[in-house]
Amino acid sequence: MVDILDHRGLPMPKKATPGPATEPQTASVGYLYREFSEHPSRGLTPAKLASILEDAEQGRLENQARLAEDMEEKDAHLFAELSKRRRALLGLDWNLRPPKDATPLEKEWTGRLEALLRELDWEDMVYDASAAILYGYANLEYDWDRSEGQWSLKSADYRPADWFMTPAHNRNQLVLRTLDGLGEELREWGWLSHVHKAKSGYLTRGGLARILAWPYLFRNYSARDLAEFLEIHGLPLRLGKYPAGASDTEKSTLMKAVVNIGHAAAGIIPQGMQIDFQEAAKGSSDPFMSMMRWAESSMSKAILGGTLTSDTSASGGGAYALGEVHNEVRHDILTSDAKQIARTMTRDLVSPLARLNTPLRRMPQFVFETEQPEDIKLFADALPRLVRSGMKIPIRWAHNKLGIPQPEEGEEVLSFTPQPAPTAMPPQPTRTAALRADPDNDGLEDFPDQAAIDEALEAFTDGDLNEQMLPILEPVMAIAAEGPEALRDALDELFPDMDDAKAEERLTRALFVAELWGQIHGQQ
Repeated sequence: MVDILDHRGLPMPKKATPGPATEPQTASVGYLYREFSEHPSRGLTPAKLASILEDAEQGRLENQARLAEDMEEKDAHLFAELSKRRRALLGLDWNLRPPKDATPLEKEWTGRLEALLRELDWEDMVYDASAAILYGYANLEYDWDRSEGQWSLKSADYRPADWFMTPAHNRNQLVLRTLDGLGEELREWGWLSHVHKAKSGYLTRGGLARILAWPYLFRNYSARDLAEFLEIHGLPLRLGKYPAGASDTEKSTLMKAVVNIGHAAAGIIPQGMQIDFQEAAKGSSDPFMSMMRWAESSMSKAILGGTLTSDTSASGGGAYALGEVHNEVRHDILTSDAKQIARTMTRDLVSPLARLNTPLRRMPQFVFETEQPEDIKLFADALPRLVRSGMKIPIRWAHNKLGIPQPEEGEEVLSFTPQPAPTAMPPQPTRTAALRADPDNDGLEDFPDQAAIDEALEAFTDGDLNEQMLPILEPVMAIAAEGPEALRDALDELFPDMDDAKAEERLTRALFVAELWGQIHGQQ
Protein backbone atom coordinates (compact mmCIF):
# COMPACT_ATOMS: atom_id res chain seq x y z
CA MET A 1 0.00 0.00 0.00
CA VAL A 2 1.43 3.35 -1.04
CA ASP A 3 1.58 5.99 1.70
CA ILE A 4 -0.25 9.27 1.08
CA LEU A 5 2.00 12.26 1.68
CA ASP A 6 0.96 15.64 3.04
CA HIS A 7 2.10 19.06 1.78
CA ARG A 8 5.40 18.60 3.65
CA GLY A 9 6.10 15.26 2.06
CA LEU A 10 5.37 13.35 5.29
CA PRO A 11 3.18 10.22 5.34
CA MET A 12 -0.42 10.81 6.44
CA PRO A 13 -1.98 8.65 9.15
CA LYS A 14 -4.01 5.73 7.88
CA LYS A 15 -7.71 6.39 7.51
CA ALA A 16 -10.09 4.52 9.76
CA THR A 17 -13.38 3.12 8.58
CA PRO A 18 -16.07 5.77 9.27
CA GLY A 19 -19.25 5.12 11.19
CA PRO A 20 -20.09 2.66 13.98
CA ALA A 21 -18.96 -0.93 13.67
CA THR A 22 -19.67 -4.09 15.58
CA GLU A 23 -15.94 -4.72 16.14
CA PRO A 24 -13.75 -2.26 18.09
CA GLN A 25 -10.97 -0.57 16.15
CA THR A 26 -8.25 -1.78 18.51
CA ALA A 27 -9.04 -5.40 17.65
CA SER A 28 -6.69 -4.97 14.69
CA VAL A 29 -3.76 -3.67 16.77
CA GLY A 30 -3.29 -6.57 19.14
CA TYR A 31 0.37 -5.74 19.73
CA LEU A 32 -0.75 -2.86 21.95
CA TYR A 33 -2.39 -5.33 24.34
CA ARG A 34 0.87 -7.30 24.60
CA GLU A 35 3.07 -4.33 25.48
CA PHE A 36 4.33 -3.96 29.03
CA SER A 37 5.28 -0.63 30.55
CA GLU A 38 8.98 0.05 30.92
CA HIS A 39 8.32 2.19 34.02
CA PRO A 40 10.42 5.23 33.13
CA SER A 41 10.22 6.41 36.74
CA ARG A 42 12.94 3.87 37.62
CA GLY A 43 16.23 5.67 37.89
CA LEU A 44 14.59 8.94 36.96
CA THR A 45 17.05 11.84 36.78
CA PRO A 46 16.66 15.44 35.63
CA ALA A 47 18.34 14.58 32.32
CA LYS A 48 16.11 11.55 31.75
CA LEU A 49 12.98 13.53 32.60
CA ALA A 50 13.92 16.32 30.19
CA SER A 51 14.42 13.73 27.43
CA ILE A 52 10.98 12.17 28.08
CA LEU A 53 9.28 15.56 27.87
CA GLU A 54 11.12 16.46 24.65
CA ASP A 55 10.06 13.17 23.01
CA ALA A 56 6.44 13.92 23.92
CA GLU A 57 6.64 17.31 22.24
CA GLN A 58 7.59 15.50 19.02
CA GLY A 59 4.55 13.22 19.20
CA ARG A 60 6.08 10.21 20.98
CA LEU A 61 3.76 10.22 23.97
CA GLU A 62 4.23 6.71 25.32
CA ASN A 63 7.01 7.43 27.85
CA GLN A 64 5.37 10.60 29.11
CA ALA A 65 2.11 8.69 29.60
CA ARG A 66 3.87 5.81 31.37
CA LEU A 67 5.73 8.21 33.65
CA ALA A 68 2.45 9.92 34.55
CA GLU A 69 0.93 6.56 35.47
CA ASP A 70 3.95 5.69 37.62
CA MET A 71 3.72 9.06 39.37
CA GLU A 72 0.06 8.48 40.25
CA GLU A 73 0.81 4.99 41.59
CA LYS A 74 3.95 5.79 43.57
CA ASP A 75 3.13 9.18 45.10
CA ALA A 76 0.32 8.93 47.64
CA HIS A 77 -0.05 12.71 47.96
CA LEU A 78 -0.34 13.20 44.21
CA PHE A 79 -2.86 10.36 43.97
CA ALA A 80 -4.99 11.75 46.81
CA GLU A 81 -5.13 15.29 45.41
CA LEU A 82 -5.85 14.12 41.87
CA SER A 83 -8.51 11.71 43.13
CA LYS A 84 -10.28 14.60 44.93
CA ARG A 85 -10.42 16.61 41.73
CA ARG A 86 -11.60 13.73 39.56
CA ARG A 87 -14.18 12.30 41.97
CA ALA A 88 -15.69 15.73 42.59
CA LEU A 89 -17.17 15.42 39.09
CA LEU A 90 -19.11 12.32 40.14
CA GLY A 91 -21.02 14.33 42.72
CA LEU A 92 -22.53 16.58 40.05
CA ASP A 93 -25.93 15.88 38.57
CA TRP A 94 -26.43 16.40 34.84
CA ASN A 95 -29.18 16.72 32.28
CA LEU A 96 -29.72 17.09 28.56
CA ARG A 97 -30.70 20.62 27.67
CA PRO A 98 -32.93 20.90 24.58
CA PRO A 99 -31.85 23.29 21.80
CA LYS A 100 -32.78 26.94 22.18
CA ASP A 101 -36.48 27.60 21.43
CA ALA A 102 -37.01 23.84 21.17
CA THR A 103 -40.14 22.50 19.55
CA PRO A 104 -42.36 19.98 21.38
CA LEU A 105 -40.87 17.23 19.18
CA GLU A 106 -37.31 18.24 20.10
CA LYS A 107 -38.20 18.28 23.78
CA GLU A 108 -39.77 14.83 23.51
CA TRP A 109 -36.77 13.30 21.76
CA THR A 110 -34.38 15.00 24.17
CA GLY A 111 -36.19 13.31 27.06
CA ARG A 112 -35.94 9.91 25.33
CA LEU A 113 -32.27 10.42 24.62
CA GLU A 114 -31.55 11.36 28.24
CA ALA A 115 -33.31 8.20 29.43
CA LEU A 116 -31.10 6.20 27.06
CA LEU A 117 -27.95 7.87 28.41
CA ARG A 118 -28.88 7.24 32.03
CA GLU A 119 -28.98 3.52 31.30
CA LEU A 120 -25.23 3.65 30.53
CA ASP A 121 -22.42 3.51 33.10
CA TRP A 122 -22.04 7.25 32.74
CA GLU A 123 -20.24 7.63 36.09
CA ASP A 124 -17.45 5.35 34.85
CA MET A 125 -17.35 7.25 31.58
CA VAL A 126 -17.03 10.62 33.32
CA TYR A 127 -14.36 9.32 35.68
CA ASP A 128 -12.33 7.73 32.87
CA ALA A 129 -12.63 10.87 30.77
CA SER A 130 -11.28 12.90 33.70
CA ALA A 131 -7.98 11.00 33.41
CA ALA A 132 -7.21 13.63 30.77
CA ILE A 133 -6.57 16.09 33.62
CA LEU A 134 -3.27 14.29 34.25
CA TYR A 135 -2.34 13.03 30.77
CA GLY A 136 -3.83 15.83 28.71
CA TYR A 137 -6.12 13.39 26.87
CA ALA A 138 -8.25 10.31 27.54
CA ASN A 139 -9.85 7.92 25.06
CA LEU A 140 -12.75 5.52 25.58
CA GLU A 141 -13.50 3.04 22.81
CA TYR A 142 -17.13 2.22 22.03
CA ASP A 143 -18.48 -1.26 21.56
CA TRP A 144 -21.69 -0.77 19.57
CA ASP A 145 -24.66 -3.07 19.33
CA ARG A 146 -27.57 -2.89 16.90
CA SER A 147 -30.82 -4.63 17.68
CA GLU A 148 -34.45 -3.96 16.75
CA GLY A 149 -33.41 -1.12 14.51
CA GLN A 150 -31.65 0.86 17.27
CA TRP A 151 -27.98 1.48 17.97
CA SER A 152 -26.88 1.23 21.60
CA LEU A 153 -23.59 1.05 23.49
CA LYS A 154 -22.62 -2.20 25.11
CA SER A 155 -19.59 -0.58 26.74
CA ALA A 156 -17.15 2.31 26.60
CA ASP A 157 -13.72 0.95 27.50
CA TYR A 158 -10.82 3.12 28.65
CA ARG A 159 -7.66 2.69 26.59
CA PRO A 160 -4.24 3.39 28.16
CA ALA A 161 -2.73 6.75 27.33
CA ASP A 162 0.47 5.18 25.97
CA TRP A 163 -1.48 3.64 23.05
CA PHE A 164 -1.64 6.99 21.29
CA MET A 165 0.63 9.45 19.52
CA THR A 166 0.39 12.63 17.50
CA PRO A 167 1.49 12.71 13.83
CA ALA A 168 4.30 15.02 12.84
CA HIS A 169 2.06 17.17 10.66
CA ASN A 170 -0.58 17.80 13.38
CA ARG A 171 0.43 17.95 17.04
CA ASN A 172 -3.21 18.43 18.10
CA GLN A 173 -4.50 15.17 16.57
CA LEU A 174 -4.48 11.90 18.47
CA VAL A 175 -4.00 8.69 16.50
CA LEU A 176 -3.45 5.06 17.45
CA ARG A 177 0.19 4.00 17.53
CA THR A 178 1.15 1.61 14.78
CA LEU A 179 4.30 -0.39 14.17
CA ASP A 180 5.24 1.72 11.16
CA GLY A 181 5.22 4.86 13.32
CA LEU A 182 2.60 6.63 11.17
CA GLY A 183 -0.43 6.02 13.37
CA GLU A 184 -4.05 5.29 12.50
CA GLU A 185 -6.83 7.86 12.76
CA LEU A 186 -9.53 7.18 15.32
CA ARG A 187 -12.74 5.88 13.85
CA GLU A 188 -15.63 8.34 13.68
CA TRP A 189 -18.31 7.57 16.27
CA GLY A 190 -16.03 4.86 17.62
CA TRP A 191 -14.44 6.86 20.43
CA LEU A 192 -15.05 9.32 23.19
CA SER A 193 -11.84 11.32 22.84
CA HIS A 194 -11.48 13.98 25.54
CA VAL A 195 -8.68 16.54 25.38
CA HIS A 196 -8.35 18.45 28.64
CA LYS A 197 -6.52 21.75 28.76
CA ALA A 198 -4.65 22.38 31.99
CA LYS A 199 -2.90 25.19 30.15
CA SER A 200 -2.86 26.66 26.68
CA GLY A 201 -0.64 25.08 24.05
CA TYR A 202 -0.37 21.94 21.98
CA LEU A 203 -2.18 18.79 23.05
CA THR A 204 1.12 17.12 23.95
CA ARG A 205 1.86 19.84 26.54
CA GLY A 206 -1.63 20.36 27.93
CA GLY A 207 -1.69 17.81 30.78
CA LEU A 208 -0.76 18.30 34.42
CA ALA A 209 1.80 15.49 34.20
CA ARG A 210 4.41 17.85 32.77
CA ILE A 211 3.84 20.34 35.61
CA LEU A 212 3.85 17.69 38.36
CA ALA A 213 6.88 15.76 37.05
CA TRP A 214 9.48 18.12 38.53
CA PRO A 215 8.06 18.29 42.08
CA TYR A 216 7.66 14.51 41.89
CA LEU A 217 11.33 14.10 40.95
CA PHE A 218 12.66 16.37 43.70
CA ARG A 219 10.34 14.86 46.31
CA ASN A 220 11.61 11.37 45.52
CA TYR A 221 15.21 12.54 45.77
CA SER A 222 14.48 13.96 49.22
CA ALA A 223 12.58 10.84 50.34
CA ARG A 224 15.52 8.66 49.29
CA ASP A 225 18.03 10.93 51.04
CA LEU A 226 15.91 10.96 54.18
CA ALA A 227 15.82 7.16 54.22
CA GLU A 228 19.61 7.05 53.91
CA PHE A 229 19.95 9.68 56.63
CA LEU A 230 17.82 7.64 59.04
CA GLU A 231 19.72 4.47 58.14
CA ILE A 232 23.10 6.04 58.82
CA HIS A 233 22.46 8.62 61.51
CA GLY A 234 19.69 6.83 63.36
CA LEU A 235 21.79 3.85 64.39
CA PRO A 236 24.83 3.88 66.71
CA LEU A 237 28.25 3.24 65.25
CA ARG A 238 29.45 -0.36 65.85
CA LEU A 239 33.22 -0.63 66.16
CA GLY A 240 34.83 -4.09 66.21
CA LYS A 241 38.21 -4.67 67.78
CA TYR A 242 40.38 -7.73 67.17
CA PRO A 243 43.67 -8.66 68.82
CA ALA A 244 46.98 -8.54 67.06
CA GLY A 245 47.70 -11.59 65.00
CA ALA A 246 44.04 -12.31 64.15
CA SER A 247 43.58 -14.34 61.00
CA ASP A 248 41.59 -13.22 57.96
CA THR A 249 38.83 -15.67 58.87
CA GLU A 250 38.55 -14.16 62.36
CA LYS A 251 38.51 -10.65 60.92
CA SER A 252 35.75 -11.65 58.45
CA THR A 253 33.71 -13.19 61.26
CA LEU A 254 34.03 -10.00 63.30
CA MET A 255 33.01 -7.87 60.32
CA LYS A 256 29.88 -9.93 59.73
CA ALA A 257 28.95 -9.63 63.40
CA VAL A 258 29.40 -5.85 63.35
CA VAL A 259 27.23 -5.51 60.24
CA ASN A 260 24.46 -7.81 61.39
CA ILE A 261 24.24 -6.97 65.06
CA GLY A 262 22.61 -3.58 64.42
CA HIS A 263 19.41 -5.14 63.04
CA ALA A 264 19.46 -8.58 64.66
CA ALA A 265 20.51 -7.24 68.09
CA ALA A 266 22.40 -10.51 68.58
CA GLY A 267 25.59 -12.15 67.34
CA ILE A 268 28.69 -14.12 68.26
CA ILE A 269 32.40 -13.30 67.92
CA PRO A 270 35.59 -15.21 68.75
CA GLN A 271 37.01 -14.87 72.24
CA GLY A 272 39.42 -12.01 72.57
CA MET A 273 37.47 -9.73 70.21
CA GLN A 274 34.98 -7.04 71.22
CA ILE A 275 32.38 -4.71 69.73
CA ASP A 276 31.95 -1.15 71.02
CA PHE A 277 28.83 0.95 70.39
CA GLN A 278 29.55 4.61 69.80
CA GLU A 279 27.02 7.43 69.97
CA ALA A 280 24.93 7.81 66.81
CA ALA A 281 26.08 10.52 64.43
CA LYS A 282 24.22 13.77 64.92
CA GLY A 283 22.22 15.45 62.17
CA SER A 284 18.82 16.94 61.29
CA SER A 285 16.05 15.73 59.01
CA ASP A 286 14.59 19.24 58.62
CA PRO A 287 16.17 20.01 55.22
CA PHE A 288 14.73 16.82 53.71
CA MET A 289 11.28 17.42 55.19
CA SER A 290 11.30 21.02 53.96
CA MET A 291 11.94 19.88 50.40
CA MET A 292 9.21 17.24 50.63
CA ARG A 293 6.72 19.75 52.03
CA TRP A 294 7.56 22.17 49.22
CA ALA A 295 6.99 19.44 46.62
CA GLU A 296 3.65 18.38 48.14
CA SER A 297 2.52 22.01 48.43
CA SER A 298 3.39 22.58 44.75
CA MET A 299 1.39 19.52 43.73
CA SER A 300 -1.65 20.68 45.72
CA LYS A 301 -1.51 24.11 44.16
CA ALA A 302 -1.22 22.68 40.66
CA ILE A 303 -4.08 20.19 41.12
CA LEU A 304 -6.53 21.94 43.45
CA GLY A 305 -5.45 25.56 43.21
CA GLY A 306 -4.49 25.78 46.90
CA THR A 307 -3.25 23.88 49.93
CA LEU A 308 -5.67 24.58 52.79
CA THR A 309 -8.31 22.19 51.44
CA SER A 310 -5.88 19.31 52.03
CA ASP A 311 -3.25 20.39 54.59
CA THR A 312 -2.98 22.76 57.52
CA SER A 313 -0.14 25.19 57.97
CA ALA A 314 3.30 24.09 59.15
CA SER A 315 2.40 25.24 62.67
CA GLY A 316 -0.58 22.89 62.72
CA GLY A 317 -3.38 25.43 62.23
CA GLY A 318 -5.11 27.13 59.36
CA ALA A 319 -7.22 30.19 58.82
CA TYR A 320 -10.86 29.25 58.25
CA ALA A 321 -11.51 32.28 56.04
CA LEU A 322 -8.47 31.53 53.88
CA GLY A 323 -9.55 27.90 53.63
CA GLU A 324 -12.96 29.05 52.36
CA VAL A 325 -11.24 31.15 49.68
CA HIS A 326 -9.19 28.13 48.62
CA ASN A 327 -12.38 26.05 48.48
CA GLU A 328 -13.98 28.64 46.18
CA VAL A 329 -10.97 28.37 43.88
CA ARG A 330 -11.41 24.61 43.92
CA HIS A 331 -15.05 25.05 42.89
CA ASP A 332 -13.96 27.24 39.98
CA ILE A 333 -11.63 24.45 38.83
CA LEU A 334 -14.45 21.90 39.19
CA THR A 335 -16.72 24.08 37.04
CA SER A 336 -14.03 24.35 34.35
CA ASP A 337 -13.44 20.57 34.36
CA ALA A 338 -17.17 19.88 34.13
CA LYS A 339 -17.68 22.25 31.20
CA GLN A 340 -14.79 20.74 29.24
CA ILE A 341 -16.02 17.18 29.77
CA ALA A 342 -19.63 18.20 28.99
CA ARG A 343 -18.56 19.56 25.58
CA THR A 344 -16.83 16.27 24.80
CA MET A 345 -19.84 14.24 25.95
CA THR A 346 -22.10 16.31 23.69
CA ARG A 347 -19.83 15.89 20.66
CA ASP A 348 -18.73 12.25 21.05
CA LEU A 349 -21.64 10.62 22.89
CA VAL A 350 -24.87 12.58 22.56
CA SER A 351 -24.40 13.45 18.89
CA PRO A 352 -23.75 9.86 17.64
CA LEU A 353 -26.67 8.45 19.64
CA ALA A 354 -28.97 11.23 18.42
CA ARG A 355 -27.99 10.94 14.75
CA LEU A 356 -28.23 7.16 14.75
CA ASN A 357 -31.52 6.84 16.63
CA THR A 358 -33.52 10.09 16.42
CA PRO A 359 -34.73 12.55 13.78
CA LEU A 360 -33.08 15.45 15.65
CA ARG A 361 -31.10 17.90 13.53
CA ARG A 362 -30.21 20.27 16.35
CA MET A 363 -28.30 18.55 19.13
CA PRO A 364 -29.23 18.71 22.83
CA GLN A 365 -26.43 19.80 25.14
CA PHE A 366 -24.97 17.65 27.90
CA VAL A 367 -24.81 19.98 30.93
CA PHE A 368 -23.46 19.46 34.44
CA GLU A 369 -25.25 21.28 37.27
CA THR A 370 -22.34 23.16 38.82
CA GLU A 371 -24.23 26.06 40.40
CA GLN A 372 -24.15 25.96 44.18
CA PRO A 373 -27.57 26.32 45.84
CA GLU A 374 -27.85 29.53 47.82
CA ASP A 375 -28.67 29.71 51.51
CA ILE A 376 -32.40 28.98 51.68
CA LYS A 377 -32.82 30.79 55.02
CA LEU A 378 -31.19 33.92 53.59
CA PHE A 379 -33.47 33.90 50.55
CA ALA A 380 -36.56 33.14 52.67
CA ASP A 381 -35.92 36.37 54.58
CA ALA A 382 -34.90 38.52 51.61
CA LEU A 383 -37.32 37.51 48.83
CA PRO A 384 -40.60 38.54 50.57
CA ARG A 385 -39.16 41.98 51.31
CA LEU A 386 -37.97 42.42 47.74
CA VAL A 387 -41.36 41.35 46.36
CA ARG A 388 -43.19 43.76 48.70
CA SER A 389 -40.92 46.56 47.52
CA GLY A 390 -42.17 46.02 43.96
CA MET A 391 -39.30 43.98 42.49
CA LYS A 392 -40.43 41.47 39.85
CA ILE A 393 -38.58 38.19 40.46
CA PRO A 394 -39.10 35.24 38.04
CA ILE A 395 -40.06 32.01 39.78
CA ARG A 396 -37.67 30.07 37.55
CA TRP A 397 -34.74 32.20 38.75
CA ALA A 398 -35.59 31.55 42.41
CA HIS A 399 -35.85 27.79 41.78
CA ASN A 400 -32.47 27.74 40.05
CA LYS A 401 -30.80 29.76 42.79
CA LEU A 402 -32.08 27.52 45.54
CA GLY A 403 -31.51 24.30 43.61
CA ILE A 404 -35.19 23.33 43.90
CA PRO A 405 -36.60 21.77 40.71
CA GLN A 406 -39.88 23.09 39.35
CA PRO A 407 -42.74 20.56 39.63
CA GLU A 408 -43.93 18.68 36.61
CA GLU A 409 -47.53 18.95 35.55
CA GLY A 410 -49.74 17.04 37.97
CA GLU A 411 -46.89 16.42 40.42
CA GLU A 412 -47.68 16.75 44.12
CA VAL A 413 -46.06 19.70 45.85
CA LEU A 414 -45.62 20.74 49.45
CA SER A 415 -48.18 23.23 50.72
CA PHE A 416 -48.58 25.51 53.72
CA THR A 417 -51.84 25.71 55.68
CA PRO A 418 -52.08 29.04 57.52
CA GLN A 419 -52.91 28.68 61.19
CA PRO A 420 -55.94 30.62 62.51
CA ALA A 421 -55.09 33.82 64.32
CA PRO A 422 -55.10 33.41 68.09
CA THR A 423 -58.30 34.58 69.81
CA ALA A 424 -57.85 37.76 71.80
CA MET A 425 -58.02 37.16 75.50
CA PRO A 426 -60.81 39.05 77.28
CA PRO A 427 -59.56 41.90 79.47
CA GLN A 428 -58.66 40.67 82.91
CA PRO A 429 -59.88 42.62 85.94
CA THR A 430 -57.19 44.54 87.78
CA ARG A 431 -56.28 43.51 91.28
CA THR A 432 -57.86 46.68 92.62
CA ALA A 433 -61.17 45.74 90.99
CA ALA A 434 -60.83 42.22 92.33
CA LEU A 435 -60.26 43.56 95.82
CA ARG A 436 -63.37 45.73 95.56
CA ALA A 437 -65.39 42.74 94.42
CA ASP A 438 -63.88 40.64 97.19
CA PRO A 439 -63.05 42.95 100.14
CA ASP A 440 -62.24 39.99 102.35
CA ASN A 441 -59.59 38.82 99.78
CA ASP A 442 -61.10 35.33 99.83
CA GLY A 443 -59.47 33.10 97.20
CA LEU A 444 -56.90 35.74 96.16
CA GLU A 445 -53.20 35.07 96.53
CA ASP A 446 -51.09 37.53 98.39
CA PHE A 447 -48.57 39.38 96.16
CA PRO A 448 -46.44 41.73 98.27
CA ASP A 449 -45.25 43.79 95.32
CA GLN A 450 -48.74 44.18 93.95
CA ALA A 451 -50.04 45.03 97.42
CA ALA A 452 -47.48 47.87 97.68
CA ILE A 453 -48.65 49.28 94.36
CA ASP A 454 -52.28 49.02 95.45
CA GLU A 455 -51.53 50.82 98.72
CA ALA A 456 -49.75 53.62 96.83
CA LEU A 457 -52.75 54.04 94.53
CA GLU A 458 -55.20 53.98 97.44
CA ALA A 459 -53.14 56.51 99.42
CA PHE A 460 -52.94 58.91 96.49
CA THR A 461 -56.47 58.62 95.16
CA ASP A 462 -58.41 57.41 98.20
CA GLY A 463 -59.48 54.46 96.06
CA ASP A 464 -61.16 56.61 93.41
CA LEU A 465 -58.80 56.11 90.40
CA ASN A 466 -61.41 56.63 87.68
CA GLU A 467 -62.46 59.08 85.03
CA GLN A 468 -63.72 61.55 87.67
CA MET A 469 -60.13 62.01 88.91
CA LEU A 470 -58.84 62.91 85.47
CA PRO A 471 -59.50 66.70 85.82
CA ILE A 472 -57.61 66.69 89.10
CA LEU A 473 -54.67 64.61 87.84
CA GLU A 474 -54.15 66.37 84.51
CA PRO A 475 -52.65 69.58 86.03
CA VAL A 476 -50.39 67.49 88.25
CA MET A 477 -49.27 65.37 85.29
CA ALA A 478 -48.67 68.47 83.20
CA ILE A 479 -46.40 69.89 85.91
CA ALA A 480 -44.71 66.49 86.40
CA ALA A 481 -43.92 66.39 82.68
CA GLU A 482 -41.71 69.48 83.19
CA GLY A 483 -39.50 67.57 85.61
CA PRO A 484 -39.17 66.71 89.30
CA GLU A 485 -38.03 70.23 90.30
CA ALA A 486 -41.10 71.89 88.77
CA LEU A 487 -43.41 69.47 90.55
CA ARG A 488 -41.61 70.06 93.87
CA ASP A 489 -42.01 73.84 93.54
CA ALA A 490 -45.71 73.41 92.79
CA LEU A 491 -46.17 71.23 95.85
CA ASP A 492 -44.37 73.83 98.03
CA GLU A 493 -46.88 76.44 96.90
CA LEU A 494 -49.86 74.16 97.54
CA PHE A 495 -48.56 72.86 100.86
CA PRO A 496 -46.23 75.49 102.40
CA ASP A 497 -46.24 73.80 105.83
CA MET A 498 -45.22 70.36 104.44
CA ASP A 499 -41.72 69.20 105.40
CA ASP A 500 -39.24 67.78 102.88
CA ALA A 501 -39.86 64.11 103.76
CA LYS A 502 -43.60 64.36 103.16
CA ALA A 503 -43.03 66.41 99.99
CA GLU A 504 -40.65 63.75 98.63
CA GLU A 505 -43.19 61.00 99.40
CA ARG A 506 -46.02 62.87 97.63
CA LEU A 507 -43.74 63.67 94.69
CA THR A 508 -42.79 60.01 94.29
CA ARG A 509 -46.44 58.95 94.38
CA ALA A 510 -47.42 61.64 91.89
CA LEU A 511 -44.73 60.59 89.39
CA PHE A 512 -45.69 56.94 89.78
CA VAL A 513 -49.39 57.56 89.21
CA ALA A 514 -48.66 59.88 86.25
CA GLU A 515 -46.54 57.19 84.59
CA LEU A 516 -49.08 54.47 85.30
CA TRP A 517 -51.95 56.62 83.99
CA GLY A 518 -50.02 57.30 80.78
CA GLN A 519 -49.37 53.62 80.22
CA ILE A 520 -53.07 52.73 80.76
CA HIS A 521 -54.35 55.39 78.35
CA GLY A 522 -51.50 54.76 75.88
CA GLN A 523 -52.59 51.15 75.50
CA GLN A 524 -56.15 52.23 74.85
